[in-house]
Amino acid sequence: MKTVKYKTNINCGGCINSVTPFLNELDNIDLWKVDIENPDKILHVELEDENEQIVIETVKKAGFKIEKIA
Repeated sequence: MKTVKYKTNINCGGCINSVTPFLNELDNIDLWKVDIENPDKILHVELEDENEQIVIETVKKAGFKIEKIA
């Protein structure tokens, strides 16, 4: 399992509700959460594989900005 962090603009409960169905349909995610208290709105994702790009594509598809944090 691999934990990856992303900077996003998911900044409230409504935004989380909007992105939830998109992230929940991904098979390679065990767990995800957004820290909306953090100024960078950090999305923490536990991946089963190395496919980090699918998370970026999925969050963008849901209408949000996202970039991986090194």
